[in-house]
Amino acid sequence: MEEKLTQEITRLQELTYELTVGQAMTLKVITVSPHDTMAQFREILRRHRISGTPVVENGEMVGIVSIEDLIKALAAGELGVAVGQKMSRRVETLYADEPLVRAVDKLTRLKFGRLPVVDREGHLVGIITQGDIVHMLLRRLEVDYREEEIHRYRASHIFEDIIAEDAALVVGYRIIGKDFDRAGEASSNLKTTLRRLGFDPRIIRRVAIATYEAEMNIVIYAGGGEIVAEVRPDRIRIEFLDHGPGIPDIELAMQPGYSTAPEWVRDMGFGAGMGLANIKSCADQMKLESVVGVGTQLEIVIYVENKG
Repeated sequence: MEEKLTQEITRLQELTYELTVGQAMTLKVITVSPHDTMAQFREILRRHRISGTPVVENGEMVGIVSIEDLIKALAAGELGVAVGQKMSRRVETLYADEPLVRAVDKLTRLKFGRLPVVDREGHLVGIITQGDIVHMLLRRLEVDYREEEIHRYRASHIFEDIIAEDAALVVGYRIIGKDFDRAGEASSNLKTTLRRLGFDPRIIRRVAIATYEAEMNIVIYAGGGEIVAEVRPDRIRIEFLDHGPGIPDIELAMQPGYSTAPEWVRDMGFGAGMGLANIKSCADQMKLESVVGVGTQLEIVIYVENKG
């Protein structure tokens, strides 16, 4: 078994040179025009449940705009301003015909979650994420991505040998709002993955509690959302994104016992108002941003080793 896993790891390294960015990227990309308003951009985020998009004019990418830009526009009362005035013009891109290892290197070095992909003429042809890369590599190895069949192999080996010196294993889960039958599946699956990777049970417990609380918030309050976990040897970063009603008063929502859950949710045993407080107690770092009518973005970091 040990010999077989070592061969697979070597094959993963080879695949990053054999496969191209174009083979792993997502083809369908939601875009906006620089002439669209930030209000129109907000509707696009809400409709497609994304956190940012390339800005394209006449088929050529001229910038990129994100939910962070929208938050700044909202704070300044500038929803009527054109996207072109708020977008970032300096955009890092990849070519579709480049080897996949270039995407791994760039995503890791820049610490980006995703990068636009263009052809040699500069036309936008796709977008690639860390999850796309891992999914493609595991699929080529005929490994079931959802089951994460890499158990009995130490976490340190995964990161030292699979892709690059500082590469991350990224797993993502889509959460369906009001689906209480499947509520908790994402946190349970992530817990299983971390256990198979050999993480300390105390770290796994903190991750599981925080992820479960955030997952339930998405199920209860939002129409749905996504959870993306970036697992590294020294830290686990988890991002929760929903496109729900947003949080009007974050400071109030953070208070233990505060809840806006309807009575029928409380009758099911949920919505006690401890979710955000429990998440904060489990996380080493926590960042919460929310825009009423747009959604909420929560990011937590849990360190594997003490960072004293």
